[in-house]
Amino acid sequence: MASPKSTSSTSSPSSALAAKKKTDRASTKSGVLKTPMTKMLGCDYPIIQTAMGWVATSDLVSASIQAGAFGFLAAAVMTPDECEQEIKAIKAVTDKPFGVNIHAFQPGAERIIDTCIDYGIAALSYGRGPSPKIVDRVKAAGLKCIPTIGASQHAPKAVAMGADMLVCQGQEGGGHTGNTPTWLLLEQVIDQKLGVPVIACGGFKDGRGLAAALAFGADGIAMGTRFMMSEESPVPSATKAAYVNAKVTEIPVSTKLDGLPQRMVMNDELRKIENASSVGLLIQAIKNSWLYKSQTGMSLLESVQTAWKMASKTELTIGQTLMASNAPMIIQRAMVEGRPDQGVLPSGQVAGLIDSLPPCEDIIREIVETAQRQLKLSGAK
Repeated sequence: MASPKSTSSTSSPSSALAAKKKTDRASTKSGVLKTPMTKMLGCDYPIIQTAMGWVATSDLVSASIQAGAFGFLAAAVMTPDECEQEIKAIKAVTDKPFGVNIHAFQPGAERIIDTCIDYGIAALSYGRGPSPKIVDRVKAAGLKCIPTIGASQHAPKAVAMGADMLVCQGQEGGGHTGNTPTWLLLEQVIDQKLGVPVIACGGFKDGRGLAAALAFGADGIAMGTRFMMSEESPVPSATKAAYVNAKVTEIPVSTKLDGLPQRMVMNDELRKIENASSVGLLIQAIKNSWLYKSQTGMSLLESVQTAWKMASKTELTIGQTLMASNAPMIIQRAMVEGRPDQGVLPSGQVAGLIDSLPPCEDIIREIVETAQRQLKLSGAK
C-alpha cells in the first residue's frame, strides 16, 4: 500500500525526486516508441512485464506500470480472494492500466474473471486452455485478450479464437517454453500477417533488444527475468543471489519437473530431479499434489476433475497433469521461502547476462534511452 500523501505545502526532497522522475519519463517518450501495443494497452512504452508465478505480485506490477511498462498480475497461482486483494493494492497506488494472468483450469478461474471485469482490468493473459466462451465473455466486457504462444501454428488459432495481441515466447524464455528460438518464432508469426500486434519474448533485458525487436517488425517486447531480477521483485534475497550468479550455459530446459519443457537454473535440486526414476517422480508428484491441494483448498474430487479437464482439453496426458503438481510446491521453496538450493529456479537464459538488481524505474529508463539512441542511429523516425 502507498504511504499517505503529505499535506504540507512545502515540497519535500522525495516529492521533488518523484516530480523529476516523472519529468524524465515524459522527456523520454518518443513517437518511435509508440506502437500498436502502447495504443491498445494505454502504457507509455512497448514493454510488457510478464506474469511470473509468486513473483508478479502487486508490488512488482505497481512498480513496472508506474515506470511506464504494462504489467501482468500472476493470478494463475492465486485464489480469487487473493487476486482481488492484489488488484485493490495496485489500484491504491496508481490508476495506470494493467493486466491479469489466469490458468483456465485453476480453481476459481471464473470468479477471477468476474473480478477482472468488475474492476475494469485492461487485459487478460493466458496460455493453454481457455474456451471460446471465456474469450468471448472477456472481450464483450472490454478486456483485451493476450495469449502467449510458443509455436507458430498456434498463432492463427489464437487469433481465430479472439486474441487481440500475441506474445511470442522463444525457447530462450523462462519457465514453460517451446522449441523455437525467439527470432525464428517471431519471423514465422509476423510473416503470417494476422492483423494483431506481435510481442517478442525470450532473451530480452535492455534497450538494444527493444530496438532490435522493433526493427524486426515486432510491436514491443515482454520480459520476465529482467523484472524478476529487480529491486521491487518479491523474490527472497538468497534466491536473487542465485539468479545473479547463474551462467547462460547453466540454464537448461528440462521435462522432468512437470512433464513439460521448462527452463530453469541448474542447481542441486534440479540435478536430483533429473536423475530420479519415473516411479520416484510419480511418487513425489502424488505427495506434492496432496500438499498443493491443501494450499489451494481443493477437495480430492476437485483435484481429479481438474486433472481430467486439463488432459481432455489440451495436449497433456493424465501423467503430465499429475506431474504438474510437482512444480508449484518445489518452485515455492526457492521463490517464496528463500531456499534456492532446495527448490527450482524458473528462468530465462538472459539471467546469465544480468548482474544487478536495479529498481524498475531504472530498468525502464535504460531500455527507453538506449532503444531511442539505437533506432536514431538506424534512421528510424
